[in-house]
Amino acid sequence: MKYTCTLIVVRNIEKAKQFYHDVLGLEIVADFGANVTLTGGIALQTADTWKGFIHKQDEEIVFGNNACELYFEEDDMDGFATKLNTMKSIEYVHPLFEHSWGQRVVRFYDVDKHIIEVGENMIMVVKRFINTGLSIEETATRMDVPVDYVRSLLT
Repeated sequence: MKYTCTLIVVRNIEKAKQFYHDVLGLEIVADFGANVTLTGGIALQTADTWKGFIHKQDEEIVFGNNACELYFEEDDMDGFATKLNTMKSIEYVHPLFEHSWGQRVVRFYDVDKHIIEVGENMIMVVKRFINTGLSIEETATRMDVPVDYVRSLLT
């Protein structure tokens, strides 16, 4: 068996395609109208066809349940945060903040209230700490990770 992708249900396939392209830079791999496969292992499915596939009624398809998210990593968090701030339609779960281990993340909703998390690539976190003058050992302590993990990200 092989995991292929994550499928999310959307109300408006055209708006969803535009959002994922404009905000996250995903491209269309295959477009079958009611089902669209994007780069990054994400598929979009229209709510109308989805409810038929799973034999459910409209009220049984729940958007905005805050129970899962799509996770992406970004090398240029400052640039991405600036880009998001210029987009008037972005509804934040929370603005950019830094976790205790040093990774910066932002969470926001897509057009159907699915949570999107964009986290700073961990290699960039390590490089940021090293560039401030921390040693590999100090970086590992700061991030609460093994020294070998920090070293592996620098090679």
